[in-house]
Amino acid sequence: MPVTVLLVDDEPLVRAGLRAVLAAQPDIEVVGEAADGAAVIPLVRSLRPDVVAMDVRMPLLDGIEATRAVLRTVAEPPKILVVTTFEDDEFVYEALRAGADGFLLKRSRPEEIVHAVRLVAAGDSLLFPASVRQLAARYGAGRADAEPLAKARLTEREAEVLRLMARGLTNAEMAAGLVVGAETVKSHVSAVLAKLGARDRTQAVIAAYESGFVAPR
Repeated sequence: MPVTVLLVDDEPLVRAGLRAVLAAQPDIEVVGEAADGAAVIPLVRSLRPDVVAMDVRMPLLDGIEATRAVLRTVAEPPKILVVTTFEDDEFVYEALRAGADGFLLKRSRPEEIVHAVRLVAAGDSLLFPASVRQLAARYGAGRADAEPLAKARLTEREAEVLRLMARGLTNAEMAAGLVVGAETVKSHVSAVLAKLGARDRTQAVIAAYESGFVAPR
């Protein structure tokens, strides 16, 4: 089954460019478009996309609030990939904190756009871990809160897995490094997310940075 994508951007040329790149892939299908975040929820409910690629800045409802709305009201929400002009934008960090699964630069090359959609849809790695680390260092320092990690009571192995997640390693890479099976790693990742109350790796890693558990160097 192809990865289905909903495009949300107030610039028609951006939507057209993304559609052209993604529709050319045999394993990706663009199922719909919208010009503002205010239209996202009804389209998500009717089209059931796997991924929503959504501009972070829009006139009526921006990508941050649209992300919050989708995660709050849709029972089985799609992955959300925010699209931005600047990677060091505080809006991007706020979107990730709100529950977005990753971000994509509008100037990205076609192969990077395709890779981002596939990676976010698969959910087994962190998209642009170095950029997430830089965002956390710049915008997360003043929000330091050790309570989520303290309450989580991660085991030694789960803590190790969280650190590897923050480096952007895939399940397969973690399994090789820890010399364990891929299913074992998958179980550890699931346990970390559950204990932190995190929707996915991105939110878990941001919690790790903001708590000081992992230093965003």
